[in-house]
Order: sequence, then structure tokens, then C-alpha cells
Amino acid sequence: MLRRKFVQSAFAASAAIASGATLNAATPNSPVSSKRQFKMKYAPHFGMFKNSAGEDHIDQLKFMVDQGFMALEDNGMKDRTVELQSKIADTMGKLGMEMGVFVAHKIYWTEPSLTSGKQDKRDEFLKHIKESVEVAKRVNAKWMTVVPGFVDLRQEMGYQTANVVESLKQACDILEPHGIIMVLEPLNFRDHPGLFLTKAAQGYEVCKAVDSPSCKVLFDIYHQQITEGNLIPNIERAWDEIAYFQIGDNPGRKEPTTGEINYKNVFKYINDKGFKGVMGMEHGNAKPGKDGELALIKAYEESDNF
Repeated sequence: MLRRKFVQSAFAASAAIASGATLNAATPNSPVSSKRQFKMKYAPHFGMFKNSAGEDHIDQLKFMVDQGFMALEDNGMKDRTVELQSKIADTMGKLGMEMGVFVAHKIYWTEPSLTSGKQDKRDEFLKHIKESVEVAKRVNAKWMTVVPGFVDLRQEMGYQTANVVESLKQACDILEPHGIIMVLEPLNFRDHPGLFLTKAAQGYEVCKAVDSPSCKVLFDIYHQQITEGNLIPNIERAWDEIAYFQIGDNPGRKEPTTGEINYKNVFKYINDKGFKGVMGMEHGNAKPGKDGELALIKAYEESDNF
């Protein structure tokens, strides 16, 4: 496989966006001041503040920035119209926001795909990766989420791993020339039983085998708390293969401070390690309505206060 050296690290790129951005005036429904500055690039998703900002995507982006959130995560970006993708990207550029992950391909939740080694499934996956490169270029995204899918119960795990690694290597040939990173997301067994990739160490192993700057780990703190806990030591061990984090407290998969995870300590550790990437807020709101949205913002203020 061709290994092209990136012009610069994905983490270093756009590290100064938040500090240099000029925030728009708060919207009429804005519950708090627009002068907030978080230490890290927490990325809400569309719908998280719809009660305060309304249904319009652009209004939601402006509201996010008004509250100090300088990044966006949108799993469904690939399925949006080209017109809307371009409009979102243009607005984010003007606001100084950074794009987080979107899902790069069809995920097989109940049947083997990349684990099977079948050529038709590999071809479909690579086709989706090529399509996602064009989306990433359009919306200025550096990362895209990949989930290898369901286990193949008719094959030993070693063969499944080899099948997955080969597919990912071929995907890297597509991604590397563009400096785009696919991030592999281990998911927990409770919410997604039967999936191939479940633990940080397994993701680390696969990325080492693929051996490409375009294949890294998405460390979802919510999923890993359920699967194995031991969060900070596992982040430390897998650090050089982690390119992206996602957030959610457990139980409930809501904002920090609503469950058992000490997010202030986890955020401090990640920040002290020098992480400059995006922290995706892949969780729901613990309380409904505008009050719930305000509570969510306050929870991030509290957890970011380290």
C-alpha cells in the first residue's frame, strides 16, 4: 500500500480556530452569554438545541457558536443533499467552526460484512468510502466513522480480523491522498450485541495492522465505560492510535454529570495530553425543552472547568 506522508497532523490542523473566531451575536432565544470559551472543541449535533434555536440547520449552527461550541458532529451528513452540505460548510467556515465525523458507509448491524471477506461487501464498502471522500471535501471534514460490522460466526476471529484489515488497507489507499482519516469505533455489547469491534485494545490492534495515518481509533467514552471501564489507562495505552473522541455519560447516554463517569477528570487528562481534535457530543439531553438545553450547556461548563 502506498503510504503518503500527511502535510500536517490532523490534530494540529485548525488548532487555533476556536481562539480566533468571532462569535455572532446571541440569538433572541439564547439562554446564556456568547462570551463562553471552552478549553476543548466539543461538537454538538443537529437537533440538540432545536428548542432554543429552531429547526433550521443554519440557525442551530449560529446558536452553537453563540454558546461557545466551535465544532459540529453530524453522523447523517453523507445523506444530506449537496446543496445543504454546501450551505452548512459555508456557514461553518464563516463562523469558524470545525467539522467532526460523519458516518462513511452502510453499517451492517445484524449480518457479516467486512468480517466475511466477501468481495461484494468489500466493493460496496470501498464505493462508499470513495463517495464519502467527496462529502468530506465538500464539508471540510478530516474524519469519517467506520464500523466493520457484525461478526461472522462461521469464521475464527483471526480470519475475520485479517478480512477487516485488508478492506481497511484498501480504503486507506483511497483516503491517504486526501489527508482524510477513517476512525474505527468500538461499540458496546449491550446496545449493539454481536459486532466485531468492541474494545479499545482491539481497535488499536487493527490500526497497527493496517499501518496507515488514515486509519485510527474513535474512542467513544460512553461505549468503553460499558464494555470495559478503566477509561484513562485505556486511553493512555491506545493514545497513539486515537484520533477522535465521543462523549456520553452512563447510564442513559446523556450529557456529562448525569451518570457515573467523572468527565472533569477524563477531559482534563485528554486536554493535558495535548489533544487538539474534536470531542463529539454523541448523546441525548437528560431533560426536555429549553431548560434541558440550558442544563446541558451548564454541564459542559462544569465538566470543562479543570
